[in-house]
Amino acid sequence: MLLEINAQTPDKRKIEQAAEVLRAGGVIIYPTDTVYGIGCDIFNQDAVQKVCKLRGLDPAKANLSFICKDISQVAEYTAPIDNDIFRLMKHNLPGAFTFILQSNNSVPKLFKNKKRTIGIRIPDNAIIVALVEALGRPILTTSLKSDDEILEYFTDPIDIYNDFEKLVDLVIDGGIGKNVPSTIIDCTINPPELLRLGAGVLK
Repeated sequence: MLLEINAQTPDKRKIEQAAEVLRAGGVIIYPTDTVYGIGCDIFNQDAVQKVCKLRGLDPAKANLSFICKDISQVAEYTAPIDNDIFRLMKHNLPGAFTFILQSNNSVPKLFKNKKRTIGIRIPDNAIIVALVEALGRPILTTSLKSDDEILEYFTDPIDIYNDFEKLVDLVIDGGIGKNVPSTIIDCTINPPELLRLGAGVLK
């Protein structure tokens, strides 16, 4: 199913329609403030495994990330965040960043790697943030990579739908996506370390 949602003023009924797909264990493709992502409800084990299979990821080894609606929700799944890291996140979120933090016991088993870390995103995109809010819990996120020799990531939702309509339950058309992923900051070490320079520029 292809569902067009206005990125500036997301229709609440359409957001709820997408949330119902997630509640039913569906896998969806959605826009962010960087590249299009593929994901599911983090508490649906079968759906998480399906996403990992589609992306060729081993859940036991992959550094998985999920999208939260705000920093308060982030804190539900991480170890206590010290003041410096909290200020860093507050100044830069929502935005094109993935912050690596220490996870806590609320994080589902499939996300628990040996380092007990988790990637956290709060994108500056009204569609995905509204969807997380409607669902009431975070959404697994991994970038939708392309085999194209020029573009590393899918950017056109129509192309995405044509390629993935039989592999996922829903593709959200939120307009043309970008081709630069998020900036990754490891906040588990002091000082925080830049792991990947992407679209986000720290303030």
